[in-house]
Amino acid sequence: MMNLTPTLQDCELLDQQDPLRSLRSQFDLPPGVIYLDGNSLGVLPKATPARVAQAVTQEWGTDLIKSWNSAGWFTLPQRVGDKIARVIGAQAGEVVAADSTSINLYKVLSAALHIAAADQPHKKTIVSERSNFPTDLYIAEALCKERGYTLKLVEAEDIATALQGDVAVLMLTHVNYRTGAMHDMQAVTAQAHAQGALTVWDLAHSAGAVPVDLHAAQADFAVGCGYKYLNGGPGAPAFVWVNPRHTERFWQPLAGWWGHATPFEFTPDYRPAPGITRYQCGTQPILSLTALDCGLDTLLAADRLGGMAALRQKSLALTGLFMQLVRTRLHGQGFGIATPALESQRGSQVSLTRAEGAYTIVQALIARGVIGDFRAGDGGQHPDILRFGFTPLYIGYADVWNAAEQLCQVMASGEWQDARFAQKHAVT
Repeated sequence: MMNLTPTLQDCELLDQQDPLRSLRSQFDLPPGVIYLDGNSLGVLPKATPARVAQAVTQEWGTDLIKSWNSAGWFTLPQRVGDKIARVIGAQAGEVVAADSTSINLYKVLSAALHIAAADQPHKKTIVSERSNFPTDLYIAEALCKERGYTLKLVEAEDIATALQGDVAVLMLTHVNYRTGAMHDMQAVTAQAHAQGALTVWDLAHSAGAVPVDLHAAQADFAVGCGYKYLNGGPGAPAFVWVNPRHTERFWQPLAGWWGHATPFEFTPDYRPAPGITRYQCGTQPILSLTALDCGLDTLLAADRLGGMAALRQKSLALTGLFMQLVRTRLHGQGFGIATPALESQRGSQVSLTRAEGAYTIVQALIARGVIGDFRAGDGGQHPDILRFGFTPLYIGYADVWNAAEQLCQVMASGEWQDARFAQKHAVT
């Protein structure tokens, strides 16, 4: 389909032939910007400002408290959750959009430990990947200290071996935030279940980016965020899913009034709501949920064009193209590719490594309008990372070629060594 080293004209032709190209019109993309950071914060949908303004001026400003009923505010977490369910292999009524990923992880990991303790009280270990997203590890560490468990961290290739023994829960992020490497959810869940362990999956870097089928994988619990590939905006509510076989077994630990079976009876005692609704806690952020609802609509618009399968096909083509360009056009520049070349093992991002200057190279690219981000290494097995996300809803093939061209120019000019790019910002 392409030359060994694709040209800009090759990529422009692919854009013309792209069956998903109309989806880009749903977004406001700043002119002159190639946005390769949708794996950290999705782009603003065009529909969001007016919809949120309506919620502010009409529903809140005019209708006031009536909007809990007339605008359906009270059921918005479930309705948004039903949209999320469509992209993660869940059923309607099994997902609720609420709180943050960290809070939801605390809920489901607590539930998993409770169930494990009831079924196999001798199991006292949580296993996770050493390079898992830190907040997941922090939540697990806190629960281990509170409940007398041990948190065991291993490399990805050692997970199967680590499951032997007294492992109660395996907690993993489906797509690694640093490298973009993706676990085989079904195979890994089967390995955990064979050893009597429950699984908790963080879908922050896979929901809306890769096909997920929680039921087919027979997963136990899952959480994820709304501000990356779901395009819900900064700090958008997260979501939580619990396999129906577990839902009724446990009061989640943050038993707030929105998770009560009859919250407006205002009884002094707690009775958990049936199903996933019990995983709500306090009053949910309606304006943020409204924005997330718009973001999900941009993703679900792909259903008429092949849905997640079509998005995945384009995502793999975009990430594959970028890796090909790095190998051919930046050979000898000191870059490594941390993201797996095998399509079945990668998400929708490409992570480059470099022994020197990873942070300043990213900053130099941002100054040129190519927005990616940087993740620091640990000085050992995990090096510094230049991350580039390829969201197929709004990224095209020519964008990928132009991003690689800008990276070539940054390296050829040496501008990445400019002292102004070494200034560290609070957010990298």
